[in-house]
Amino acid sequence: MEIHQIPALRTPVMVVAFTGWNDAGEAASGALAHLLGAWSGDTTSILPELIAEIDPEEFYDFQVNRPIIDLDESQIRSITWPTTRVFGIQTPHLPNDFVIVQGAEPSMRWKYFTREILDLADDLDVSLVITLGSLLADAPHSRSIGVTGTGGHPDLAQRLGVETSRYEGPTGILGIIQDNCFKRGIDAISLWAAVPHYASQSPSPKASLALINALEDFLEIDLPLGDLPTESIQWEAAVDSMAKEDSDIAEYIKSLEESKDATEIPEASGESIAKEFERYLRRRTQD
Repeated sequence: MEIHQIPALRTPVMVVAFTGWNDAGEAASGALAHLLGAWSGDTTSILPELIAEIDPEEFYDFQVNRPIIDLDESQIRSITWPTTRVFGIQTPHLPNDFVIVQGAEPSMRWKYFTREILDLADDLDVSLVITLGSLLADAPHSRSIGVTGTGGHPDLAQRLGVETSRYEGPTGILGIIQDNCFKRGIDAISLWAAVPHYASQSPSPKASLALINALEDFLEIDLPLGDLPTESIQWEAAVDSMAKEDSDIAEYIKSLEESKDATEIPEASGESIAKEFERYLRRRTQD
C-alpha cells in the first residue's frame, strides 16, 4: 500500500464498498461514488483527500479486472489500473469525519489485503467500519428497497442495534473485512440492499439511495442526496415501462407486490414514517 498522507480526522467512520461480487446492480459502489462526488461539491466540507492506494500488482488478476486505456483531448493515451483507494473527508458539520474505501474486489491474497486496510484503519483511529453491499432478491422495484443491517457477533449486533448475521455460504471481501474487524475489536456493521433481480442492470439509483438513507439512519446524520431521488424516480418509471411490454414480467411483479404488501406489518410502516420524519427534521435543523 502506498501511503500519501495521514490526515488529522475526528474519530472517523470508515465506509467501504467494492465493485464485483458484493455489488449487485452497482448499488453499493454507486452509493459510495455518489457520496464522494457530492462531498466534492459541498462547500461546507473539505474536499476528499487521497490517503492511500493499494498496489494492484499484489491483489488483482488483470485478466479479470483489466486495465482501462483512455485518450485525452490531445489523443495522449493513459492506463488506469484496477485498484483500491482510500480517501479522508473532514466533515466539521457532522459528529464524525469519514474514511472512504473504494475499489474493485481483489482477486487474491484477501488476508493480506484485509490486514493492509485494517492496519490503516488503526493508524487513522477509525471508530467504526461500515461495509456496503447489494444482492439480487425477489423484491418488487415499485416498493421501497429493503436494506438489512447486520453485525457479525450477537453481542456486537445487540450493542449497535442491528441484526445478528445468520448467513452461511460463500462470501466476498466484505465478509472477510467484517470477520477481521471483530477479531481486532473494531466495531463494524454491514448494510445490504436488496436489488430486484429482474431489474439488476446498472446503475441502480434507487438501491444506492436506500443504502445512503440507511447510513443516515444508523449514524443519525444528514448526507447529501443530490440528484439521487430524481434518478430513482426515473429508474422506477423505466422499469415500469419495461414491465408493460412483457405481460409475464408484469404479472410476476404484481405477485411480488402482493407478497410484500401482505408481509408488511403496521409497525414496520410506522417505523418507516418515523425515519422519514427524523430525516426531515435533521435537514430542517441544518438548513
